[in-house]
This record gives sequence, C-alpha cells and structure tokens, in this order.
Amino acid sequence: MTSPPADYRKKLIEVDLPLDIINAAAVRERYKQRQHPFRMHLWWARRPLAACRAVLFASLVDDPQSYLSNSKEIADERRILHDFLGRLVQWESSSESATLDEARQHIANSVARNKGETAPTDPAAVLDYLNRQAQPIYDPFCGGGPIPLEAQRLGLRAIGTDLNPVAVLITKALIELPPKFAHRPPVNPDADPLGRTAGKGKNAKTEAWRGADGLSDDIIYYGRKMRELAWAKIGHLYPPAQLPDGGEATVIAWLWARTIPCANPACGIAMPMLKSFQVSKKAGNQHWIKPVLDSEANAVSFVAQNHNRGVPAQATVDGKGATCVACNSTAPLSYVREQSKAGRMGELMTGIVAEGDHKRLFLSPTEKQIKLAFSEKANKRPTQKMPASAYKVSGRGYGITEWSELFTERQLIALATFGDTLPEVKNLLVEDGADAEYSDAVLTYLALAVGKASECWSSFARWQNSGNKIARVFSRQALPMIWDFPEANPFCSAACNWMDQVEMVAGAIQGLPDEVNPGETHQADATITTYAKDGPVIVTDPPYYDNVSYAELSDFFYVWLRPLLREIYPDLFSGILAPIDEEMISAPRFGRESRDRFERLLSQTLQLIRERCSPDFPSSIFYAYKQQEEEREGRISTGWETMLTAVVNAGFQIVGTWPMRTERSNRSNSLSANSLASSVVLVCRPRREDALPALQQRFREELRAEVPAALEQLTRESHIAPVDLRQAAIGPGMAVYSRYGVVQTPAGAAVTVRQALADINDAVSQYLAEQAGQMDDESRFCLDWLLSHPKGGGDYGVAEGLARPYNLSIEDGLERRHNLLTAQDGWVELRDLDEYDEERPWPGRRTALTAWEGVHRMAWHLLPGESGQGIEGCVPAAQRAADRLDALERLARILYDIYDRQGVSAKAVAFNSVVVSWNEITRRAAEQSSEQRLL
Repeated sequence: MTSPPADYRKKLIEVDLPLDIINAAAVRERYKQRQHPFRMHLWWARRPLAACRAVLFASLVDDPQSYLSNSKEIADERRILHDFLGRLVQWESSSESATLDEARQHIANSVARNKGETAPTDPAAVLDYLNRQAQPIYDPFCGGGPIPLEAQRLGLRAIGTDLNPVAVLITKALIELPPKFAHRPPVNPDADPLGRTAGKGKNAKTEAWRGADGLSDDIIYYGRKMRELAWAKIGHLYPPAQLPDGGEATVIAWLWARTIPCANPACGIAMPMLKSFQVSKKAGNQHWIKPVLDSEANAVSFVAQNHNRGVPAQATVDGKGATCVACNSTAPLSYVREQSKAGRMGELMTGIVAEGDHKRLFLSPTEKQIKLAFSEKANKRPTQKMPASAYKVSGRGYGITEWSELFTERQLIALATFGDTLPEVKNLLVEDGADAEYSDAVLTYLALAVGKASECWSSFARWQNSGNKIARVFSRQALPMIWDFPEANPFCSAACNWMDQVEMVAGAIQGLPDEVNPGETHQADATITTYAKDGPVIVTDPPYYDNVSYAELSDFFYVWLRPLLREIYPDLFSGILAPIDEEMISAPRFGRESRDRFERLLSQTLQLIRERCSPDFPSSIFYAYKQQEEEREGRISTGWETMLTAVVNAGFQIVGTWPMRTERSNRSNSLSANSLASSVVLVCRPRREDALPALQQRFREELRAEVPAALEQLTRESHIAPVDLRQAAIGPGMAVYSRYGVVQTPAGAAVTVRQALADINDAVSQYLAEQAGQMDDESRFCLDWLLSHPKGGGDYGVAEGLARPYNLSIEDGLERRHNLLTAQDGWVELRDLDEYDEERPWPGRRTALTAWEGVHRMAWHLLPGESGQGIEGCVPAAQRAADRLDALERLARILYDIYDRQGVSAKAVAFNSVVVSWNEITRRAAEQSSEQRLL
C-alpha cells in the first residue's frame, strides 16, 4: 500500500458540490433523448450520465481552497466551478464541443497545478496532455459503461472491466469502437464520401463526417439491408389487416392472452387470462375487447369495441388466481401453475392494432390472421436452459425452463431470420470496400440491434393501453410473469419495429465527441483483475447484494448475441451462458453463505482498489442505498453498514457522502412516500498506514466539533434537502471515524461502524435541536411540545409548565393571539397541518408571524394531494417573515426530520418540499415585494 501525501490537494468532491443542480439533471436525464448512449442497449441499474460526469469532474478538479488563501476569492472561484458544473451536467450542453473543451481545460489545469506545470490551452494539446499526464479512470464494475464513457468524454483515458460479457460488449461499443473509426466516411454506396447532407432545400449543406457519424450512417444503411433480406424470407408471415371498408392497414401488433383450461369440468373452455379488457384509454380513441362465447365450439373469441361503455371492471387474472369469462368460476394460482407445468397453457389472439390516419386502429382478430400466426414453426431457437435457481426471472413456477419459451414461434422465426442475415450483410460490406475490422464493428452494432429487438419481440413484453404502445420486457430489474402481451410487427413503422432498434443503436454513437482519448474494455473478475494499473483514479458502481441478478437477466440477451458474435469475440462469448458462479451478488443459488460470500468478495475487491488506486486522488463509489432494507437495533440499514465497514476495513478514509437522486420524482413509490435518493456516492481517500488509534470519547468530541460546521455548509451552501441531510452527514462523521486506525471503547473494544453511525445520528439530532434556539419563543414551545407529545395533544398543566420558561400564555398568547393550538377541558393540542389552509385568517400586523405558522402555511400549499397553490401559495408567508426567513427554513428541516422518524410520510414530504423549493419561494417573494414597492 502507498500512503497518501500529507499535503494533498483536496478535490471539489471532497468539499462542496451543487447537489441540487446535479440531482435535477440526473432525474431529467431519465427522459432519454433519442441520441443518448443508453439507447445503445439495455443494462440494469445504470447511474445517470449526469451524475457520473459530475462525480468524475469533481474528483479531478482541485477545490479552490487548495490553491487560494483569500476567502472571497475561494468563494468566487468555487461559484465559477459550480456554475460550470451546472452546464456540464445538462446532456444537451455536455454534448457541445465548447463545453467539453472547457471541462478538459479545468481538469488539465488541476493536473498541471499538482505537477508544478502550466497546462496547454489549445483543445487538441489539452487532450494530448491529459492522455500523457492525467491518471486513467478505472471502473472494475463498468456494467453498461456510463462511468468509462463519461471519463472518455472528459478527455481522460478510460478503462472498464466487468465479468458479464453483455456488459463488456455494450461498453466496448461505446468507448472502444467509435474512436477507432472517427472521421471515417461510410462505405455504403448511398453516402457522400465528403460528408453528410444536413438540412433540406435551400438550407441543405454538406458537413464533413465527424466523430462516429460515418459509422452510424453505415449501421443504418446495412440495417435497412437486413430488413430487405428478412422481408424477402418472412414477409408473408406479417400480412396487412383487413379494414371494415375493404381496405388494408399495416399491423402494428397482434394482442394475445395466455389461456388454461377452465377448472370447472362442466365448462372446460380455454379461458383467457387478461389484466385488462381495455386496449386503449386515449381520449377520443378509447377501445376495449369484448369476449364472445361460441357455445357450439365451446370457445371464446373477442370483438373490438370502439368506445369505453361496458368495460368489465375486473381482470380475469391477478395474484390470487384466474376467473373464467364463460362460466365465471375461479381457479387459484396454484391451479394455473399446475396447468402450465402440464403443458396446457396456450395463447389466444384478442385483438389487432393497426396503423391508421394519425391514430391507432383496433380491430377484431380474423381466422386468417390467427391461422397464419401458428402456420410455421421456428427451425432455429436458443437451446439454453434458464438457471434452476433463478428468482429474479419469473416463469419457474409455470414450467418455463428455457429462454426460447419467452417467445412465440413467429417471434423466434423473426429474431433468427434477422440474425441469419448478418453473414450476407458482411459480404455486402466487403463488396462496398470495408476491411475486416470495420465490417466486424458494423456487425457488432447490428447484433446489438437484434438484442434490442428481442426485448420488444417477446411474449413477456406488455401493451400499454394508456400510450397505445408496446412496453419492452424489462420495465424493472426483473422478469415478471406476463399474462396478456403484444406481438410486434418488425416491418411496421411504429415503435418496436426493426429500423427503430437500428436507429437507436446508430443514434447512441452520433452524439459522442469528435476527439477523445482511447478507451479499453475487458472481461475480468473485479476481485483479481490486473487492469488497475498506473495508479488509476477509481470511480465505480459495484453491485448491491441481491438488487439485480445481472447474469440471470443478461442471458435473455446473451442467448441471441452469442451465435451472432462468437466469431468476432470468441473469448467474450465462449460460454454457453453468462458467467454465474463468480458473480458478486447475494442470491439463493449460493446457499446459506450467500450474504457472507458477497461481503467477502466485496471486501476483497475494495482492498485491491485500495492497493492500486492513486494516492493523489479520491476514489468514488456509487452505492445503491436502501434506507430500511433490514432493521436491526433500530433504523440502521445492514446493507449500508456493511458497505461502510468494508470500505473502512480495506484501508480507506471516508471523506464525503453525496446523496444522488437518480430516479424520477413521479415514480410510483415516491408519489406518496418520502423516498430517499436511490444512490449515494462514497468519497474515499487511502488512510495513512501510520494512522493512530483513538478513544470513543475523543471520537464523539470531534463529532460535536466538526459535524455542525459541515452540516451548516451542507444546508447553507449545498442546499441539501432535509430528506438527504442525515445521509450526507455520514460523510463528515465517517471522516472522523475512519481517519483513525481504530476507535476504541474505554474497555479497549473496537467501536463498530454500527456504533459510529449511531453517534453520528446523535450529532445530527443535536445540531437540529440547536437550530431551534434561533426561532421565536412560540415556535420553540410548539417544537418542544411536538417532541414530547408526538400525537400533538396532552395535559393542560404540562403545557403550562412547558410554556412558563418562555414567558408564554397558553390561552391568551398561543391559542387566541397566535392560533397555534387549542386548549379545552384540560387538554392542549397543536393545530394540524391541514388547518393552515389558505382560508385561515392572517394575524394582525401588530402580531408577528411566527416561524411555526409561516412554515406550516408553506407546507400546506406543498402538501401532496391537497388543493394548495404550490410555490406561489408560499410567497405571502415568505413576505410576512422577510426579516426571519432563515428561521423558517431551519424549522422546516427540523419538522421534516421529526415526521420522517415518526413515519408520517405526507407531512415529511411537505416540509421537505418547503426546503427544496426555498430558493424559488424567496426569489418570488422578493420580486413581488419589489413590484409592490414600485406601485
């Protein structure tokens, strides 16, 4: 191990980040643009590029306090860096060469400053300087490649490794192949070798081939050739739909339901299992499918209805079982599983979706369409079996044991046919002048398009009746059982057609920078890899316990990619399935020792990282954090404790924790709950080998001395939301704990991370309690009362005793004058949040607005599900409390923490929203006050 220098320069990530701006950009990025690298191919639980970009930049750029001494200059310079980060994290501006050049210049300046040199200023020279002088970035768990990709975009040397071959392939397609063929014109005969034509008519002009644009153009051209070749072979399986007026329309999708024999012996019909009868909920285009019983044939068919009248409210299948549409008898889920395992599960066409004039057409199935769907069997299909122990991939309980069973026969034929065209396409590439290396690159991307298509062309995809579109298989990090599904037409023009996949793959590399330093990707086990060389800066996102079963899920794609790419990447696709025995996750297949095994491998990897990382730079670890994953001795998460323990035991000092909000605010579990950030960035420095031990008392004293100042900076400068405050406080708290070789109790026992976390939580509580001292006496009384009476009510005599030290009167002051509580029949109760609605009369001008009332008025307007006016409704309270706004914000933080610990989610969310919206509330209040003065 190498100890860090005693006088190392702190990086921006160790001191201060504009977290609210980074998080906003990370959440916004989930609405992916079409030319976004994540469109290349699915990988699970990737951190947003905005978060990766911010962490990388801040890990390499010096904090101004490391090279300036004047406090004003430090603040001004830090503000400049924060403003720039605000631009850098936006995907649109980060794709502009000027923004990337500026980012690279900032990094080069820090590298040069540490070496006592002067950085070049010419963009090309800066890129060369970073290639030669900057430390490489290494991610041993590269997954879908966001960290290596962003490192490369920032001008750095990027190294990514992963055990999973699909992950390696995706990362290779993002950082290895595009730079090899940068500025190279396409070989296809339709392209102009001088450049791409942009614009139309008089505005049309030819632009020289930039970056990977030529490669992208060839991907699209030869993707069209694949479509032509496939159509010639299987186009007859995808006939148009017949319209009632005698016309024809291209089919977008055939809708199907799985069936099992009715459990009622007197019925025995093949009963369809549907989650909904409504196939379109769009206003003005609502449709549902009506079941019709043919008693002679003892069969059910469906007729499309072009309205929403009479739609059955109940589905025919749920988590308990299935209901027959013919006889209304029910069957438990155990019966459904039994029938499926016995091979009696079938498929019934329920409808046809076709292309109409600016809208979807919903048609009834026809005998011809039904027969054609079953007319041919696939002569080629994946033969690999699913792992017997798989538990994130549904179907085991229904007798589904092979990957091919997740597809209909026509889907198997389509995927195999498109894959079979690749050798023909390679011949075309060679005929058009492509060399072997370039041909293999184009085929790699086209194979990835086949992989993407498999996620659309599967019987585990879903039909979204709200958007009238096909939802891909992996809406989450698992593969649940699907009862009714759409079968896409590869040759239509709607989403999920073949060219849609090709264009997304091609578009993923179009927005990449023109000039970058080389990137490299390897398949490697993180616990033994040799690719952490030259003292790299480590930034990584390791797997988290059992969140994602990467190997099991990736086999869904692997079984299609392997036969297409085995000759190009023989080492990568040598296995029948993705490596599973070496995978670093906790899963049932590893038995009782699963969790211990994961923790052992994680510790081994972190120790390797500690040994090989650069001592001059912090290492950053993304961690998927679950706040209450498993309760032991209170609210401390065992997963979180395990990660921190592994980091500390590996020889790291934790110098920062940054909560990253990487999920949309409208996701299902955050609408009514107080969801924490989905990941946290642990910022670590190698701990000095000669670090001394310390007693627990000293540790606690240093916590009390250092945590309040750190929290003050987090709340005042970084504007940490209350929901993230305790999480972010772990950074400065663990920095104290992990700076010592060991922290010991008076008896000589080592203080565990669990105990340290409890002490850090106490320090945060003490800090929040001290904030109350800066408020008006009425608000301090209300806060004391709430803390001692969580339900808000209590004995009058107790309340009077609590009010006396504040020189307050319960009835005259707190009730009649300020209207903060009710006092009746010896019982005192704080007014509830919903009593602070907009109809509540304001106190007279002679009666000051208390912080308690002001913040409650604001929170009511931001309360989920209420009829408040949002931020605009908060403005009057901010204006009335203009001389003590700081007290309102502090009180909102305290109330969030109280209600969060009480588990009162709606109130916690409301007070959190006050703080999150604080800058906008105060800005609007100041603007309106200024306008009123002018009037």
